[in-house]
Amino acid sequence: MVTLELASVVPTNIKHTLLRSHHNEVRTRKKFLLSVCSSTTMPNFQQADQLLSVSPQENQSVAAILFGNGSDCKLCPLMRRRSAGAIPLGAKYRLIDAVVSNCINSNITKLYALTQFNSTSLNSHLTRTYSNVGLGKEEFLQVIAACQSPENQSWFQGNADAVRRFLWMLEECPATEFLILPGYHLYRMDYQDILQLHHETRADITISALRLEERHDKGFGILKVDSDNKVLEIFENETAFPLVGSVKNSEDNKHTTYASMGIYVISKDVMVNILKEDLSWANDFKSEVIPGAISLGMKVQAYLFDGYWENMQSIKGFYEANLESTKTTDLRFDFCDSEFPLYTLPRRLPPTRVTDAVITDSAIGDGCLLNRCRIQGSVIGLGTKIDDAAVIEDSIIMGSDNYQENFLQNMETKTSSTIPTGIGQGSFIQKAIIDKNARIGKRVMIINNDNIQEGSREDEGIVIREGIVIVTRNAIVPDDTIL
Repeated sequence: MVTLELASVVPTNIKHTLLRSHHNEVRTRKKFLLSVCSSTTMPNFQQADQLLSVSPQENQSVAAILFGNGSDCKLCPLMRRRSAGAIPLGAKYRLIDAVVSNCINSNITKLYALTQFNSTSLNSHLTRTYSNVGLGKEEFLQVIAACQSPENQSWFQGNADAVRRFLWMLEECPATEFLILPGYHLYRMDYQDILQLHHETRADITISALRLEERHDKGFGILKVDSDNKVLEIFENETAFPLVGSVKNSEDNKHTTYASMGIYVISKDVMVNILKEDLSWANDFKSEVIPGAISLGMKVQAYLFDGYWENMQSIKGFYEANLESTKTTDLRFDFCDSEFPLYTLPRRLPPTRVTDAVITDSAIGDGCLLNRCRIQGSVIGLGTKIDDAAVIEDSIIMGSDNYQENFLQNMETKTSSTIPTGIGQGSFIQKAIIDKNARIGKRVMIINNDNIQEGSREDEGIVIREGIVIVTRNAIVPDDTIL
């Protein structure tokens, strides 16, 4: 094992360059280990412990703060009983896994997850999945649930308020910078790049941003930056700053605009001073802390990210991100990147059983029972059961929480008197999202034949958002229903 020792007299910029070089060396060793683990398959999550334990923790000065709730997301009804970070993704993952995996692959192994909104499922997933990652004493993911205290009887009023409530804990962490991350976005990023820019520019706050496109939600604000990508202003939306994506001449310079990703690097002393003293009233980073820091004369820098990013601010965005993953196109998130793997909880389910099924351009999770059906361009989640002659097209089936061993027998004998979890015989599902544990009866047609864009029969378990039919969690759709 190589140990890198940096004397206190080494200049800061040289120190960060050496650390960055060592980080690249560690990434090279991890890639080699991944190729040794398997030349054709992704490593399972247990192997993540081995990968991390052989890597020197050269970046112990950075800790990540994750927000997995996303209570402002427009993903209802998928968030009726869970937070955004806990929504199933890509046949076997949760949304939060993408962000935690970015941290692991960037050798950032101090993580705090601050949760509040519908957080039971998310807290359980994080604890079960990541509590034993790495064996070093400096590695951890700690779930911090919202709580009341003698000093404050209210719940979190925003992400900045949540951080302020637990500053007493964060100040004890031996980190010099904090990386603040929304935990419900889908992207792949090496956070060492934004950290390096933060150090090189000697910024107080660095914001990850991307070029504005129509498909990007502007919910995290619009940044106006100068030619050096120093942030001059932040606007909450396009109405506040209508010249989105333009370059505008001013008296002495030019500026352009980028979309904020809601990802911030903040130096520890800056964060403590802002939240305790300078902006002790501020509850939200986007609308209050960042504008306040700029007005105080602090240096706020923009880091331009040019990779895939979907912030999951709508049902349509979530739906398209899932289905794009099944296609061979550059406009997608690749779940099979062996150099930057995605980790999740190992369920230890049996392999999927396929009987005379025709499957094209689809992703299938473990533990499925697919019996003489046809599946095209769809994502089929863990433990999904699909009966004879069923057709699934351009849909997301999230699967089941329980593996029912007797389901295969029921399909063969047809003796079950109740509608089982899964998709019944002869049903046709097109452009739909079927949430977990839903029971779809026989000969059900979910096709939105009238092309309804918005509708709700939530008491019956049916919601339509942006033309996509959603069958809610645990809903029961009787035989011969047409939607």
